[in-house]
Amino acid sequence: MFESAEIGSKVDKKTYSERVPELRANLLAEQRRLATAPLSVVVLIGGLEGAGKGEVVNLMLEWMDARGIETHAISSATDEERARPSMWRFWRMLPARGHLGVLLGSWYTRPIIDRVFGRSSQTEFDIELDRMLDLERMLAKENMLLIKLWLHIGEKTQGKRLEKLEKDPQQRWRVTKLDWRYFKNYKKFRRVSEHALQRTSIGESPWHVIEAADVRHRNLAAASIVLESLRARLDQIEAEPPSRPEPDLPEPKPVNILRSLDLTHKLDDATADRRLLKYQADVARLSRRLANAERSLVLVFEGPDAAGKGGAIRRVTRAVDARGFQVVPISAPTDEESARPYLWRFWRHIPGHGRVTIFDRSWYGRVLVERVEGFASDEDWRRAYAEINSFEQQLTGFGIIVIKFWLWISPEEQHRRFQDRQATPYKQYKITEDDWRNRKKWDAYEAAACEMIERTSSEASPWVMVEADDKNWARVKVLGTVARTLAKELDR
Repeated sequence: MFESAEIGSKVDKKTYSERVPELRANLLAEQRRLATAPLSVVVLIGGLEGAGKGEVVNLMLEWMDARGIETHAISSATDEERARPSMWRFWRMLPARGHLGVLLGSWYTRPIIDRVFGRSSQTEFDIELDRMLDLERMLAKENMLLIKLWLHIGEKTQGKRLEKLEKDPQQRWRVTKLDWRYFKNYKKFRRVSEHALQRTSIGESPWHVIEAADVRHRNLAAASIVLESLRARLDQIEAEPPSRPEPDLPEPKPVNILRSLDLTHKLDDATADRRLLKYQADVARLSRRLANAERSLVLVFEGPDAAGKGGAIRRVTRAVDARGFQVVPISAPTDEESARPYLWRFWRHIPGHGRVTIFDRSWYGRVLVERVEGFASDEDWRRAYAEINSFEQQLTGFGIIVIKFWLWISPEEQHRRFQDRQATPYKQYKITEDDWRNRKKWDAYEAAACEMIERTSSEASPWVMVEADDKNWARVKVLGTVARTLAKELDR
C-alpha cells in the first residue's frame, strides 16, 4: 500500500499557484452545500511524525471557512477520558449535521502505538481494528462521511525533517524524545500501519495514502481528495431524496417471554418496606466502593407507559449519594441530538469511575418506538441490534456494570393506571394523548419488545424481567437485583 506512495511525486511552484485558487473556490462551494445537507463530515489525518499532518489541518482551516470546521488534536487521554471506554472521547468529537470535523490523529492512533511497542497481541490488535470497522460502517449509515488521509514519508525523509526541525530554534519544541523513539521504530510503525490500513480500507471509508515528501504535492492531494469525496457524497444525497414508508407492524407470538411472566406476584406494604430498606442499605454501601474498584454502574429502565419505571428509579436513587448519580430521561431527540449519529446522545452520558447513570428509556428506542411508529427505516432498526450489542460490549468490556430492566404490566393494569393519572391532579402531567394512542399498538410493541429481548440479552448485560402489575413487587425486585449484582461484581 505504501510502495505506490513512494514514487516521489512533485509539483512545481507554477503549477501549484495555478491550481490553488480554483481548488479553494471549489472547496468553499462544497462547504456551502454541506451546510444545508443532511450530512456531517469527519476527516481523519494520520501518518508518521514529520509528514506534515498539522500543516494539512492548518491548510484546511485557511482554504475553507473555519467557522464550519471543528478541529481536534488527539493526544494522551485525560483522567476524565481514561475513566471511560476508549471510544467515548471520539464520540464526543463527532460534528453536527452540516459541519466538518478534522481529527489530527484518530481512534487508530493508540492501537497502532500499542501494537508497535508490544503492548497488545496481533489478535487483540485485529479485534480493535474490526471494532473500528463496525463503527465506521455505522457512521456511514448515519449520514456521516469519513475521509481518511494517511500522510506517508520514507525513513530518510522523516529523519531529515526531524533533524531540520530540531536545529531551528523556533521549531525545535515540536520534536520530542518520543518522536525520536518512534523514528527508531520506523520499520515497525510502517508494518503495523500498513496492516491497519489494509484491514480497514472499506467501501464506506477507504484510506487515501498521500506521498508527503513534497509539500505542494501533499497539499494539493489532500485538498483534492476532500473536495472529490465531499462533492460525490452530496451529489448522491441530492439524487436520492429521503423517503419514509409506513412501518410493517409486527405481531406477537401466542407464546412469548412476556406472556410467560407471572403478573400475579404481590408483596404487602410491610414486607416490601422491610426489604426495600435492606436492599437500599446494601446499594448505598456497595455503590461507595465503585470508585476504588475503578468501576461504574449503568442502569437501563424500559417498559410500557405507566409500568412503574419512575417509581423504581426513585427507590434506587434514594440509596445513592446525590453527588454520584445522574438520571437521564430519554424522550424525543433535541435538535442537537438529531443532528448527530443515533448513539451519540447516549455515549455522552456514560459515567466515569465511581458514578452511576440511570437511563429512563434508552438506546432501545430505535428498536421499539422508532420501529413501531416508523421513525426509523427498516434498515436502521434492523442494524441497530448489532450496533447496540457492540455498544454494550464496549461498556462491559471496560468494566462498567450494566443492568437492564424490562418492567412489564398487563394492558388492563395499564388502563387502570392511566385512569388514575387522569383523576389525580398531581399525576396528570404523566398522561398524554400519545399514551392513549400507543395503547392501540399494544400488540406491535409487545412483539418488538420480545424480539429486542431475545436479540440483545447477553451474559454480560442480560435483561432482567420485572413483573410490575404490583408496584411493591417490582420495586423490591429492582433493588434486590441492583444489590446482588453490585455484590457479585465488586466481590470478585
